[in-house]
Formats: sequence, C-alpha cells, structure tokens
Amino acid sequence: MLFHIDFKTGKSPYLQLVDQVRYAAASGGLRTGEPLPSVRQLAEELRVNRNTIAKAYAELESQGVIETVAGKGCFIRDGNTPFTKSVRQRLLVKEVDEAVVTAHHLQVERADFLALVKERLDYFEHKASKEKS
Repeated sequence: MLFHIDFKTGKSPYLQLVDQVRYAAASGGLRTGEPLPSVRQLAEELRVNRNTIAKAYAELESQGVIETVAGKGCFIRDGNTPFTKSVRQRLLVKEVDEAVVTAHHLQVERADFLALVKERLDYFEHKASKEKS
C-alpha cells in the first residue's frame, strides 16, 4: 500500500495518513489482518517524525480500524466493510473535482493536465510494482 503526505496542504500529516488508511481499509485496498508498516519504517518512508505515525495509528485504533498486537505490530481489523462502487466513485469524483479546479486556477491546459494525470498514474503503478518485487 502506498501512502503519501502532502506538506503543502493545510491538513496535518497524521490526519492525512488516518484518512488514507481508513479509505484503503474500507475500499478493500487493505484487507482484514493485513499488517501496516512499522512506525519507524513508515516515518522514514514518508519523512516525518515517528510520533506523527504513532499518533495516526493511535487514532486509527481508537476508531476501530486497526488493532495493535504487542510485539507484532498493527493490523487491519475485521469489520471494515468495503465501500460500494457508487460510494468509491463519489469519493473519487470529489478528489478529481478539486484537482480540476486547482488546474483551472493555475491555468493548466486540458492536454497538459491529462498528460500529468497519466504521468502520475504511471509513476505510482511503477512504484507499486517495484515494491512488490
């Protein structure tokens, strides 16, 4: 699972991580029993303080999304039912709309915007395939 933090938004890094794990668990991107990266590993990967990751994991545990097993790590809890296709679509439309509005404000041409989207999709697909091998 790929997590990322955007330091340019007004949203705190730990809340960004909480949202990403919640969405991934609810949509089936993370499955029940699947381990999350260790606090140290994820902090290094995202280049944030370990306390930020620990705070996000604590929040996710209080929400019932994950559970911590002493000495083994954090795992996705059972009971995170996947979003329906229409709910996933609605969530994605919201995010895409925000990107389109931002592109408009930055006066990015349609072709350039679409090329950038394709480039980012390729980048994340490549990154995910490298992590699996």
